[in-house]
Amino acid sequence: MELYLKGERCFTDKCAIKRRNYPPGQHGQGRPKVSNYGVQLREKQKVRRIYGILEKQFRGYFEEADRLKGVTGENLLSLLERRLDNVVYRLGFASSRTEARILVRHNHFTVNGRKANIPSIQLKPGDVIQLKEKSRSVACINESLEAVVRRGIPQWLELEKDAFKGMVKSVPVREDITMPIQEQLIVELYSK
Repeated sequence: MELYLKGERCFTDKCAIKRRNYPPGQHGQGRPKVSNYGVQLREKQKVRRIYGILEKQFRGYFEEADRLKGVTGENLLSLLERRLDNVVYRLGFASSRTEARILVRHNHFTVNGRKANIPSIQLKPGDVIQLKEKSRSVACINESLEAVVRRGIPQWLELEKDAFKGMVKSVPVREDITMPIQEQLIVELYSK
């Protein structure tokens, strides 16, 4: 399955999944039987890879989502979507979540006018993410902003391209998350 981890390359014909949609090797085209646990584990690993977080962090997000009111799976995705590195990616300042994480770690952004260099900061509705003045001439950021029209910006975010500024309008709901994620499988896995 295509997870769009390689940024711009995933939107071209050079994408490995589009060229060869099976694992490498002699037995790559076989169809192995996968158990129920295997399906659940693969879904969790897929979500971890998409958002680029480690197991301990992911478990923490799950426990936090379990404590919140509402559906645990939807709460989990909402928490993951509101991470600073993901919001930077969604606003189009970076071509991949990995690149967004690096840009955040290198002090290119401010949140509500304050320095923000921790990718896992949870953003709330009303938070303003702005590119620092000295970073506005960085080539990769400008290229990503030009390519954002192809990818689109979610409903829960707002981008002022000329001011290099974005804002979180509301908490993302399940309909806003377009990735092919079955969060119920993750909840079942952690509920064992």
